[in-house]
Amino acid sequence: MDGLEARRPAAGSTRRWAARLALMGAAGILLAGCASTVREPEVPAAPPPIPALPPPFAPEELVGRWGYTSYHREEDRARTERAAASQCSKPYVIGRGTAGGIMMHPADQPQQVEMLVKGSPNGKTYIGPAPSPEDMGDREVVSFDGRVLILRWMDPEVQGRYGNSVYVRCGPRAA
Repeated sequence: MDGLEARRPAAGSTRRWAARLALMGAAGILLAGCASTVREPEVPAAPPPIPALPPPFAPEELVGRWGYTSYHREEDRARTERAAASQCSKPYVIGRGTAGGIMMHPADQPQQVEMLVKGSPNGKTYIGPAPSPEDMGDREVVSFDGRVLILRWMDPEVQGRYGNSVYVRCGPRAA
């Protein structure tokens, strides 16, 4: 026996070795295929925005001069309405917007911006900058009889600071 024959494997072991390599390659391909079919968990889509409906009153009914104040406790409402009426010497002015809304102040902002008056499927009315109702920048219309307007902020943090806003019309009701 020369040195080459001692290093050469037997014919049967070479075939077994080739078969093992083929089997490992096939297993690797199958495992790679399984890994590529693993899907990430789906993140639920955000709910669609609530459609705005026509409000029960026209925005023009809010345009004018208003006495303004606010309250936190419901038992203070009647007293606060009287106090708001006494503020007509320094009225809060709600003007017309250029796109059919009204001009009011958002929370914590010194400049008025155009707000939309929006109805909603839940039967409530909202005033706010976004087209869909029940946005966190909105105020819910608690009541409006043409002379007294009461609004509640949708954002709980803002509602906690400002309470319910009471506007009492200075002068006759809007036409």
